[in-house]
Amino acid sequence: MAISRNIAATYRGPGRVVSRLMTMGPREDRALAYLMGACALIFVAQLPRLAREAHLSGEDLNMLMGATLMAWIFIAPLMFYCIALLARVVARLFGGKGTGYGARLALFWALLASTPLLLLHGLVAGFIGPGIQLQLVGLLWCGCFVWFWVSGTLAQERAA
Repeated sequence: MAISRNIAATYRGPGRVVSRLMTMGPREDRALAYLMGACALIFVAQLPRLAREAHLSGEDLNMLMGATLMAWIFIAPLMFYCIALLARVVARLFGGKGTGYGARLALFWALLASTPLLLLHGLVAGFIGPGIQLQLVGLLWCGCFVWFWVSGTLAQERAA
């Protein structure tokens, strides 16, 4: 199934999508591609906010974009690998039967599947700015991300 269809299906049943992805076999290159794709989309989502910030403060937009690119493309993936490791350790303490690959896949897929909401968040931050609208979209993204991650983690922990 195409990634876009899987993302749409995740909003209907995140556990089923992660289970289906797990049946394709452990492919670390696929998990890394999901993570890097999500990080690249998150970087793109930050651009309207950065442009607004640069315009209002008089800072150089290129400097802001460079720092954000460094953070999301080089540093964030390492942090997400560490978070997945911690999630796997916690699941193992509670008797989970999943794998390290499954923990990474559940986290990375949750991040990728929730990026449409992050793109909306970036647009709201860039065009409207700080306010209740930005907070509501951020809360919606946070809720969906946690829902996707927890559902995917539970599915992969039970499947193994």
